[in-house]
Amino acid sequence: MELNPVLQIDRLSFEFASHPLFRQFSLRLGAGITWLRGENGAGKTTLLKLAGGALTPHGGTIRLDDIEIHAQPLAYRMRCHYCGGDTPQLPWLTVRELLDLHLSLYPATDAALLNAELAAFHLLPALDQPVTTLSLGQHKKMQLALALALPVRLLLIDEPFNGLDADAVAYLRAQLSAPARLARQCILLTSHLDPALPLAQTVQL
Repeated sequence: MELNPVLQIDRLSFEFASHPLFRQFSLRLGAGITWLRGENGAGKTTLLKLAGGALTPHGGTIRLDDIEIHAQPLAYRMRCHYCGGDTPQLPWLTVRELLDLHLSLYPATDAALLNAELAAFHLLPALDQPVTTLSLGQHKKMQLALALALPVRLLLIDEPFNGLDADAVAYLRAQLSAPARLARQCILLTSHLDPALPLAQTVQL
């Protein structure tokens, strides 16, 4: 058990109409990378969305450092980010406009750092394209560039390596493995394959 957890989930309950997923589920995670494993349907993506505030638990508490998600929802969400595979439902926006929208939600973000991440993923030429014109790989890279640049305490990443070419996979692994990032961020990710990262722990659902 992590003595000074960054993310603390206690007695979490959540269910869909068809079946329960979590009953009295508890988890404590510190800084570093945790690999969340489980079969399809085990609740991996759902847990990430619950921890990121995109879904509301039916019971229990979720705390990020000293901030409880229900008591201080805005403060909580400003300290975490969920990076999933969903296409934003804002088809009229360009890549630049979508990124600017996120920057307005996280005002402490270093715009120069975001530009550096976009350049590393070879996305600068696509900034003025509509988001809907991006390929699957480009869309994933856009999400990851943003996730890597945000100054959040909790980073939740669903299947980060899906749709990436070999160079992008190598770059992402290097960025996630950076000692400074591992010391300051709690990173919870899902992956069907071994992510080949310096893991703090593995959690099986």
